[in-house]
Amino acid sequence: MIYLDSAATTIVHKNVADAIYNSLVEDIGNPSSLHRLGLEAELKIRNAKKIVADLLKVERGSIIFTSGGTEANNLAVVGGALARRRYGNHIITTHLEHPSILEAFAHLQKQGFDISYISVDSKGYIDLEKLKASLREDTILVSIIHVNNEIGTIQPIDEATNIVKSHSKHIYMHVDAIQSFGKLKLYPKQTGIDLLTFSAHKIHGPKGIGGLYIGEGIMLHSLVHGGGQEGGLRSGTENLSGIIGLAEAVKFVTPYIKQDINPMYELKKILCESILDKVKDARINGPDILEGAPHILSMSFPGINAQTMLHALEQRDIYVSTGAACSSRTADISYVLKNIGLPRDIAKSAIRFSLSYMNTKDELFGIGEIVGEIVDELRPFIRR
Repeated sequence: MIYLDSAATTIVHKNVADAIYNSLVEDIGNPSSLHRLGLEAELKIRNAKKIVADLLKVERGSIIFTSGGTEANNLAVVGGALARRRYGNHIITTHLEHPSILEAFAHLQKQGFDISYISVDSKGYIDLEKLKASLREDTILVSIIHVNNEIGTIQPIDEATNIVKSHSKHIYMHVDAIQSFGKLKLYPKQTGIDLLTFSAHKIHGPKGIGGLYIGEGIMLHSLVHGGGQEGGLRSGTENLSGIIGLAEAVKFVTPYIKQDINPMYELKKILCESILDKVKDARINGPDILEGAPHILSMSFPGINAQTMLHALEQRDIYVSTGAACSSRTADISYVLKNIGLPRDIAKSAIRFSLSYMNTKDELFGIGEIVGEIVDELRPFIRR
């Protein structure tokens, strides 16, 4: 098997799986209990927060855990907007956000919030001048994704944050870092980011656990009410085994993120060049190979339906995606590809290859030949 759908979810690392299993059988106590077993469980959560905080170069107390990236994004956006509502009702985002952001903004619009959407260019980059022009006196929150999950565009977060904070230090700056966490260096406190979301299953951790960095002095409106866990922001008994799995996954990726150049860039280059060598009219969607994120490569094969290509690759035990996993089952064509101006036929032939630290050079060298064979097999039928 060659797994190239890691932007959807990564393969769980063995150390992570072992840590989760050990926690399930050994960690008996509820972290809210006052006896020794409860206190031991609580200490493990604190240790996990320290591991995440160290990767982001922030304080342990600024990290809370959620059920995943979607909940974390909703807490940041909806919770942040509701908490700041008395200061204004204008919020800003982009057309290339993850559905968990776009749907959260749509929900807020129904609550009376005024939304500005920042357009993007043909490679998916936001227009910083338009961001600057969109800021108003009643702007209370800006949310911009760091790495787009379909085409891998890396947004200029430092510059965007500086523009927002220069306008007003009281505007909440949220960054969806779910696709970049553990892959690219991004330090929210140093940059001025107020809220940053992350998820375990994008870095070889378990599904169903993620979190949110909350900067000092940032107030959020709680979306889940109950026992008051996580400082009252996220009630519910903590998913201790998941939290431990997340921390173990962070340990696994930390040595990679400390390198000057992410090793996945070399893998991405090998993959892309092997395909272009065999399919001359294949095209890259979004940023150039080494300009975008190290793990995401979107390519179109004119005349070939993406789902047909996906299943042909699956028959050869190669697993890819036609776009974001959360919307690929229902979307006609990707709204991301539509917003960067791709023609409909090119968008309908787009395949997303996404890598992880577990992929190897040897398994990628032959992908181009396989893709080329599939294209040669399919095109005579399509042209009829």
